[in-house]
Amino acid sequence: MPDFQARREKLRRRLKKAGIEALLVTDTTNVTYLTGFTGDDSFLLVTRRDALLLSDFRFIEQLAEECPGLEVSIRKVGTEMHEAVGAALQACKLGSVGIEATSMTVDLLERLTQQAEGVEFVPTKQLVEQFREIKDRDEINAIRDAVQIAERAFAVIRAALCPEQTEKQIAHELENQIRRFGGDRCSFTPIVGVGSRGALPHAVLSDRQIGDSDFVLIDWGARASLYVSDLTRVLVTGKIPPKLEKIYDIVLRAQQAAIDAIRPGAVMQEVDAAARQVIEDAGHAKRFGHSLGHGIGLQVHESPRLAAGQQRTLKAGMVVTVEPGIYFPGWGGVRIEDDVLVTRAGHEVLSNVTRDFADCVLS
Repeated sequence: MPDFQARREKLRRRLKKAGIEALLVTDTTNVTYLTGFTGDDSFLLVTRRDALLLSDFRFIEQLAEECPGLEVSIRKVGTEMHEAVGAALQACKLGSVGIEATSMTVDLLERLTQQAEGVEFVPTKQLVEQFREIKDRDEINAIRDAVQIAERAFAVIRAALCPEQTEKQIAHELENQIRRFGGDRCSFTPIVGVGSRGALPHAVLSDRQIGDSDFVLIDWGARASLYVSDLTRVLVTGKIPPKLEKIYDIVLRAQQAAIDAIRPGAVMQEVDAAARQVIEDAGHAKRFGHSLGHGIGLQVHESPRLAAGQQRTLKAGMVVTVEPGIYFPGWGGVRIEDDVLVTRAGHEVLSNVTRDFADCVLS
């Protein structure tokens, strides 16, 4: 079980360094990371010495199960959250309180300012998210489980593909199989793009059937024990289009170049550039228009990012996706995605679904 107390202590040291007396955590995912609480509509106040979770009657039993030992304040019926927070801030006699600028609304800030007179609210960014970037052993094991569940679900789907299946049906069956193998649910709505619809990196599910084209792109993942996986494969369901085989080879080489570049100390934009250079050399630079990858953990898209302009360096414990792609409107697209752990010695590819083109041909 994660050491939530240790996570809060790490945050306290960061608050002290920043000269802030406390942090009001309003981002639901950050509350989960710091406490283990999986409900919603609850805020966490972390001071230099204590932590207080503000919630409501619906979660009394859940809080006792998930957060034993954590001080909890249950607001009364009719008491709004800003009133409960204001009372807590006044009781703690706080002068400066950090707020999460990316999750707090302007309306809530205005209400808090009126409720907690004399308190200075200091906008902050990424205070908790920066800790979430580096996964501990429990988190890595949870991601491994999410990867394995996603792979097992995909194996079932792959074996049962038939021409009459629609994109929507495949996505629904992925969800079913993920739950069968012990996952909580899909980590996001699967992307299933038959033929030309594979040119849409985030295609919305349609009733197009597998038999309408010779290939399909499937982007899916599983959520297990709060953590997620994110994978993409292209399957050949009919005759092998020569263009597909050629484009697939380019994307695969680009992905491998990026994976080979992953290690502690590697600059994120340079990992992105390693893949982008392969695609550019093949004459398709303009057809790879998204970043190379992103962090995964409690969320399917979180920091860090493997992208142009990202001058930070990778650190051991980060888990990122590597997903180059080439897209042709009206024809389709190829994207290959795997989840990669940055290790002390270099990297480890956590996913094991075959990437060889020959193995992607079903007929």
